[in-house]
Amino acid sequence: MENTTAKKASKVDPRIKIITGYVNHVLEKGSEPLSIYKFAKELKMNEADFYTYFTSFEAIKSAVWGKLYDDTIQNLESQEVFKEYSAREKLLGFLFTLVEELKKNRSYLLSLYGGQKDMKKLLPQEVKIFKDKFKEFANEIILEGKETEEIANRPLITERYDEALWLQVWFVFQFWLKDTSPSFEKTDAAIEKSVNLAFDLMGKSALDTFIDFAKFLYQNK
Repeated sequence: MENTTAKKASKVDPRIKIITGYVNHVLEKGSEPLSIYKFAKELKMNEADFYTYFTSFEAIKSAVWGKLYDDTIQNLESQEVFKEYSAREKLLGFLFTLVEELKKNRSYLLSLYGGQKDMKKLLPQEVKIFKDKFKEFANEIILEGKETEEIANRPLITERYDEALWLQVWFVFQFWLKDTSPSFEKTDAAIEKSVNLAFDLMGKSALDTFIDFAKFLYQNK
């Protein structure tokens, strides 16, 4: 009975097996499998069982991006100091941690996206799951930033901040894909400079102070 239990405990999760198998296939063959039938056979799985977990290669690619996000957040939130971070520091922490996760999958990501030139305009469908999850995280950061006055509350504009922060993440990803500097030093610099600029723009500026003063004068004339 003990041996049977041990075997069951060590059994690989079919979902993880499919994701890992897909990534390895892309790395080794340089392209997607020709069909789900052939890929399932390669994994020694029944095609019908395969569809229990994924119904297309697009779904597998989405799962890879979902895992990238989940692993990034898990590693970030496991740091005790994370809870004490400011909104700016949380975004910095997210991007630096994300790059560490990206490094583990660089060959796979380069194989799929290294040669694409239209990613600035057209977001690959499989990345949408990452974007949606990130925007939830971004909105938490924005809310905290507004509460601490690290981020200025500007009607109509503030509600678009999550999209602006997402564009920053996508910029970092594309920059990192092309980065050939040792230890991706240029990506680290790009992260720091872009995050500092974003929070300087979202923070209270001289213009906000002027508007507040103008409102005060108008209301008390």
